Amino acid sequence: MSLKAFHIFFIAVSVVLAFGFGVWGVYTHLAESNLGFLVMGLLSFVVGIGLIFYGVNFLHKLRHTR
Repeated sequence: MSLKAFHIFFIAVSVVLAFGFGVWGVYTHLAESNLGFLVMGLLSFVVGIGLIFYGVNFLHKLRHTR
């Protein structure tokens, strides 16, 4: 596996983990009414969205450098 392919794979896994952590944080907030879990969950969603933009930018740059 090349370094570029690993980078794409790592970004994809990070997006899935960020959204999964966000769902867990919001779900835990609903169960325990702890504001910290809600903030943590929402920040995880923001990070996941940021990683998606980063991944798309990386793929765009990768295609245009060949």
